Amino acid sequence: MIQQIYPQVQHNYQFELNKDMHISAAHYIPHEDAGKCQKVHGHTYFVNVTIAGDELDDSGFLVNFASLKKLIHNRFDHSILNDHSDVFSEVDPNYFPTTEGVARAIWELAQSDLDTKDNKPKCVQVFVRETPTSYVVFRPKKKEGQE
Repeated sequence: MIQQIYPQVQHNYQFELNKDMHISAAHYIPHEDAGKCQKVHGHTYFVNVTIAGDELDDSGFLVNFASLKKLIHNRFDHSILNDHSDVFSEVDPNYFPTTEGVARAIWELAQSDLDTKDNKPKCVQVFVRETPTSYVVFRPKKKEGQE
């Protein structure tokens, strides 16, 4: 069992769920400033996805945990992140598979899926721990008129 404490995101939704997962994946950062990370190497990422909303779906879930795992874990686990060219780019540093890029990509995938749900839950935070001493938190900026 993962026993982690994650930074909390403030929101006004009634429900919040958090899904933890481990993702074993390799990557490299194709940039001269990346140092040793320019070479392919692997991590066991610890990921926490926070979903919030006010309405449950017809089955009583805000979101089915299994669908989140299928969407994220099954896609990235035991892969080379750079091979996911639909998510990461060799030419745009904003889309390299850095820990920041991984967190952003997970948020984009999750929110895109959530946007198809009738109860309209929101992904309010993605936490990605790359090493025991380093992690990234991604929170989308609120748009005007958004809670």
